[in-house]
Amino acid sequence: MKIDIKLKEKSYSVFINELEKIKLDTKVAVVTNPTVSALHVDTLLKLIEARECHVITVPDGEKYKNFETLNYILEECFELRLDRKSVLIALGGGVIGDMTGFAASIYQRGIDFIQVPTTLLAQVDASVGGKTGINNKYGKNLVGTFWQPRRVYCETTFLKTLPKKEFSAGVAEIIKMAVTFDKGFFEWLEKNSLHVEENLQYAIKECIKIKADVVSQDEREEGVRAVLNYGHTFGHVIENETKYSKYLHGEAVAIGMCMANELSFTLGLLSETQLQRVKILLEQYALPVTYDVKSVESFYDMFFLDKKSFNQKIKFILAKNIGGYSIKDDIEKEVLFEVLRNFEC
Repeated sequence: MKIDIKLKEKSYSVFINELEKIKLDTKVAVVTNPTVSALHVDTLLKLIEARECHVITVPDGEKYKNFETLNYILEECFELRLDRKSVLIALGGGVIGDMTGFAASIYQRGIDFIQVPTTLLAQVDASVGGKTGINNKYGKNLVGTFWQPRRVYCETTFLKTLPKKEFSAGVAEIIKMAVTFDKGFFEWLEKNSLHVEENLQYAIKECIKIKADVVSQDEREEGVRAVLNYGHTFGHVIENETKYSKYLHGEAVAIGMCMANELSFTLGLLSETQLQRVKILLEQYALPVTYDVKSVESFYDMFFLDKKSFNQKIKFILAKNIGGYSIKDDIEKEVLFEVLRNFEC
C-alpha cells in the first residue's frame, strides 16, 4: 500500500509492507543503534543496491539524542566521504529517525534521507512529516529542522521483535490521533485488539492517512499540525523531569493525554464518561495514566520551554468530545494549577 504526502515542494510516499529493493546510484549510510542492528540491519542491507553502503551505529536511547551523537553521525559522514548526492537511511525508532533526518538536513547544506522505522510509534507518527531534532537540557526536540524524507517504508514484520512496552508506547500515538481527529476510528479501537495482525495493519494505515492529510495542509506546524501534539505539552515536561529515563516517549504522551483530558474536563470540553473511555483504552495496553507532580510551580514553569509557547502564552492542544480538538492559549494559571494539583503527590 502507498500513501502520498502531498507538499508544495517535496512530496513523497509512505509504503506499507512494500519494501523489496532500495536502488540508489550513490553512496549510502544506514544509521542505526546496536539493538536494531542486531535484529534487522542484515535484512535491510540485502535489499540495498548502491555504489557503496556503510553502517553508522550510535548508542541506543533517548538520552543519546543530543549534540554529541549528532556530531558523531556528521563526522562519520565526512570520514566516509559522502557527497551531496549521498543518502542516509534511518533504521530504527523515533530517536534514530529524528537524528538521522537532522544530520541529513545540515550535512553539506542538505542531503536526502529515507526512513525505515522499526517501532510502532515511529511508523504511525515520527517517521512521517519531516520533523527532525535533538534534545538539550532545556527540553525535548528544541533544536532541529523540518526536512522531509525521500520516502518512508513501514514494515510490520519489524514490529514482531518489539518489547511489549515499546509496542504499547506506539499504541499511545494511535489513540492520540483517534481522540482528536476520528471518532469512528476511536470507537473501532475500543472494539478491536491491535495485537491482531490485520487490525494493526489497519490502524497503521489509518494513522498515516490522518497524518498525511494534516501535514499536507500544514507542513511547518503553523496551524492544524499542532493538534498532533495532543498530550505532548504535559508529556514533554514529564520526560524532562524524569531525565528521559523512566518513561518511553509514548508512555509520557499517554500520561500527558490524561492530564490534558483533566484540563478539557475542567473547561467543559470533555465529559467524565469520555475522559474515562480514553483512560480505559490506554490502560488496556498497560500504558501509565498517572504521574506524581512533585512541585506544581516547577511543572508549570517548564511549560514555557515548550516549542508551542509564544509571547509568554502556553498553547494547549485539548480533546473536544471524542474526534475533535480545541487549541487554547488563554488558560488562566489558576485553572492549570487546579488540574496539576489533582496529580500532586
